[in-house]
Amino acid sequence: MAEEENSFDDFEQIDFLRDRHIRFFQRCLQVLPERYSSLETSRLTIVFFALSGLDVLDALDVIDKPSLIEWIYSLQVLPTEDQSNLSRCGFRGSSQIGVPYQTKGPGSPHPYDSAHVAMTYTGLASLIILGDDLSRVNKQACMAGLRALQLEDGSFYAVPEGSENDMRFIYCAACICHMLDDWSGMDIKKAIDYIRRSMSYDNGIGQGAGLESHGGSTFCAVAALCLMGRLEEGFGQRGLDRIRRWCILRQQNGFHGRPNKPVDTCYSFWVGATLELLDVFKYTNFEKNRNYILSTQDRLVGGFAKWPDSHPDPLHAYFGICGLSLIGEASLRRVHPALNISQRAFEHLQQLQRAWREPCT
Repeated sequence: MAEEENSFDDFEQIDFLRDRHIRFFQRCLQVLPERYSSLETSRLTIVFFALSGLDVLDALDVIDKPSLIEWIYSLQVLPTEDQSNLSRCGFRGSSQIGVPYQTKGPGSPHPYDSAHVAMTYTGLASLIILGDDLSRVNKQACMAGLRALQLEDGSFYAVPEGSENDMRFIYCAACICHMLDDWSGMDIKKAIDYIRRSMSYDNGIGQGAGLESHGGSTFCAVAALCLMGRLEEGFGQRGLDRIRRWCILRQQNGFHGRPNKPVDTCYSFWVGATLELLDVFKYTNFEKNRNYILSTQDRLVGGFAKWPDSHPDPLHAYFGICGLSLIGEASLRRVHPALNISQRAFEHLQQLQRAWREPCT
């Protein structure tokens, strides 16, 4: 493994194949290989990876924005006439359940039609990326659906029927509240307590109390606290310094997510963005990180894989692009590390929020 790591360090400057990556994300919006059929219920997440990837590549002009906006709104779970489904509202991941799209509501009752917290996050983020004004989002229903997902320990289910409950969904909930400028969807104190309890003995953060530290859950915890404006309240300065050290130790050439695990492209974002939020990313080795990420790009079809000589996929392609953005790769837009969208999209969101806060005349 040491020889393999050193070989990446010795690379000369590797070309960043921007045009191939643009075409890769375009294909993700058009047709996917059969092996992705099991991800049908999460299609909105794949669309988010492609849209946000194109945005960071400054290439949104290659897509049909109005059609994509309409498709995303067709996935909104709206309140029924009697509002008996408020706990299920938000966004679903695809149209697989066959509920008819009614542009002005009310929602169509269906016993198995529920939003998913990650799909609500990626749906809202995608609409913001596409420049939508979110005027058709039923914010109150989204907040009601979110409140129904929070457990007594502060964590969140993904769906109201019950599911895993861990740090991923606290992060999604924090993003939703931040984007909609409404924190009534969660009990912040309980969420902070859950995050605090999830710090492990080695000062990384796990998916929950007593669980293994992980780069992804550490990002979710730190980013959620940043979005709440409660970072120092969560861990204090001493605790944050310990998290900084744990994250910096995740770099070999690229980054891995746990000690003694191989380097993986996506952690250049998960760990890199955490270090950026903690204001110490500048102390990492950008050149080694860049060389590793570029060693995983597919020079034929575009996209990035988790490891060199592996097949690219939408997730690693997107987070590879984001990892390069964090280190300032030329021709890429800057990424907002907490919300995981471009800085351009974040500024559009800020404009919307300022307009929402202005008193009606």
